[in-house]
Amino acid sequence: MEQFGRILRALVSDGRWYRYLALAVAFAIGCGLLSWWQFSRRAETAAANALISHNASAAPVPLTDLLTSTTAWRSTLQWRTVRVQGTYLAQDQLLVRNRVDPNGDPGFEVLTPLRLADGSVFVLDRGWVPVGTKQDRPDSVPAAPSGTVTVLARLQSDEGPLAGRTAPSGEIPSIDLQQVAKDVRATTYTGAYGQVRSESPAPASTPQRIEPQAASTGVDEGTHLSYAIQWIVFALLGFGALGWSIRRDLLDTGDEVVTAAEERAEVRRSKRAPSDEAVEDELTRTR
Repeated sequence: MEQFGRILRALVSDGRWYRYLALAVAFAIGCGLLSWWQFSRRAETAAANALISHNASAAPVPLTDLLTSTTAWRSTLQWRTVRVQGTYLAQDQLLVRNRVDPNGDPGFEVLTPLRLADGSVFVLDRGWVPVGTKQDRPDSVPAAPSGTVTVLARLQSDEGPLAGRTAPSGEIPSIDLQQVAKDVRATTYTGAYGQVRSESPAPASTPQRIEPQAASTGVDEGTHLSYAIQWIVFALLGFGALGWSIRRDLLDTGDEVVTAAEERAEVRRSKRAPSDEAVEDELTRTR
């Protein structure tokens, strides 16, 4: 403690250290802001994942209970399950390009409009299919059920168009609900679409279903936390480096308190048992 007090007195009495203190403070403030940002990102990710978990497990409700108009959407509705009944418009089915499954394999998502009893259309993503073995398009796409079907689907927001992207006939670059509405030429829900959970009656085969995915802000919650702590440690290291520099300066100028502390530390180090490396070096020299 005496040595620490000497370092503090040197910091206060010697004006040349002030600019280094200012740099250490500025560095600490910068690290503090970065740490706060990481904590905020972690809280954001945690809240988004909690919402996803809650919505994914909520009981299904009729579509109109959550979407009061064809353009309605709120981000808090993502992954909520709705119940819709109607007839698939298989002739207007589209394949969404450049989609991957959870393993990262390339493929397509199968987008099929469903005409509801009131004549409006709700777009359903029936799942994922892989690219073909010899061509870009899928080898086969499971057919949508015919006749009236009851579907449970998880809500997702419209992706909108991708600027500058085009696609061959029967395909689409993104889930652009406005474009789908133009193709089907009917009143279409353009605020949201649904990712199919189940169909009744159930078809013989279906595309691979898309399950709820954890929210992402670049890295996971644990990494955000470790980065936040890392920035705090960096801030402390900045002050530690300043203290070390002042101590070295006091040693160089022969300060009695710091020099005596260094001598005591040297004695303690000399009394410690030699390391394995030191023993091996000594044996080597005596051979």
